Amino acid sequence: MKLSGSQTDGAGEERQGFFKELRVEFLIHELKDPLAVIETGLRMLLEKQESYGGLSRKQERTIQRSLRAARKARAMLHGLLEVGRSEAGCFSCERFPVSQTLYGVILEAVETMDSAAQEELADGEMTPAVLARCGVKVQMDPSLDEEVMCQDQAKFCQIVGNLVKNALHHRQSKVEVRVARQGEALAVEVSDDGPGIHPEHQELIFKRYAQLEAPEGLARRGHGLGLAGAKILAQALGGGLEVRSERGRGAVFRLVVPMNLEQTVEKPPREG
Repeated sequence: MKLSGSQTDGAGEERQGFFKELRVEFLIHELKDPLAVIETGLRMLLEKQESYGGLSRKQERTIQRSLRAARKARAMLHGLLEVGRSEAGCFSCERFPVSQTLYGVILEAVETMDSAAQEELADGEMTPAVLARCGVKVQMDPSLDEEVMCQDQAKFCQIVGNLVKNALHHRQSKVEVRVARQGEALAVEVSDDGPGIHPEHQELIFKRYAQLEAPEGLARRGHGLGLAGAKILAQALGGGLEVRSERGRGAVFRLVVPMNLEQTVEKPPREG
């Protein structure tokens, strides 16, 4: 059978897309090992000073910054893999505490994005008061203190982490995180007092590799994957992600995901 030009073009584009995704996935896997070696080496220099030699305070801080950067790169690779797994329909449903998990994600995001807050958070204390001193206000529904979710924890944490990091990057002085139960779902709102997003650009920010011009005063533009990946993951978890914003008035990102993923995933029909 002879295929028409449009059919062959379509098949060729599909093959190109498949091999492009395969190359990206292969590259991610190949990068994980050297990053792990770098991370381990840096950690050993800090933890085994009696064997490798003492470090000055300036040297320690330099190695600590390098270690954080290596961990951040590893987390980015893990995030890309999670997006791919979501698109392929791969999930790992597990039970985890809502409040404790969210505070941990927020703390990690603040440590990653705000170098001035690193000493403040050095003891790892995860309390609203400590985060508030770093310009991050958390409003957690008290009923969630003992609540447990049944979700894909890695994907859920990646979404919230991306939203908090995005808000920290664009804020002028503050970030607010509000968490509440919404029926059988969990609603997480992350807002900032940054430059905001023009209405005509609010769909574009959720597209892969799309970047808006950086507002004056921001040091970098980002890689254009965080919010796009967050929306893909949110939809994969049976929820959604939306934004409310006006230019010059900050932005509010609202994530809603079911508390129990097992109840939202379609089960295969029984045979017979």
